[in-house]
Amino acid sequence: MTKIMPCLWFDNRIDEAIDFYTSTFRSAKVHDIKRQTPDGPAFTAVIELEGHKFMLLNGSQGGEPTRFPFTEAVSFMIDCADQAEVDYFWNAFVGNGGAESMCGWCKDRFDLSWQVVPRQIFSTVFGADQAGAGRAMQAMLGMKKLIVADLEKAYAG
Repeated sequence: MTKIMPCLWFDNRIDEAIDFYTSTFRSAKVHDIKRQTPDGPAFTAVIELEGHKFMLLNGSQGGEPTRFPFTEAVSFMIDCADQAEVDYFWNAFVGNGGAESMCGWCKDRFDLSWQVVPRQIFSTVFGADQAGAGRAMQAMLGMKKLIVADLEKAYAG
């Protein structure tokens, strides 16, 4: 295990979050769930998504409003192999109560921010041809979900 593990605060929705993330990421694992009572909600959980462990914390046990909401200041980037994988994660997050943003960013239904990014971004937006990269960057700035074919077309000119 690495020495650093993100801890994500969920208010009274930790069991829903465990189910959502472990069903969305195909290689997900649940390592540990701690409950204050046998039939109560999870208090903490350790899950693994794509080889990275996350601590989930039910930081609000009562009905009080969220004290520490997620913001775009922290996001998790998903390295997608192709458009099909971009579509899969985008639809899983946005299509299940999340929200679109710009340039491949979106939020899931817990308001956690994700960057759903195809690997082809490195050969287009960050490509060696500066003019092509500029065109691809302009194309990306007009997108919500990133479209590989459109990035490649813009790069090619």
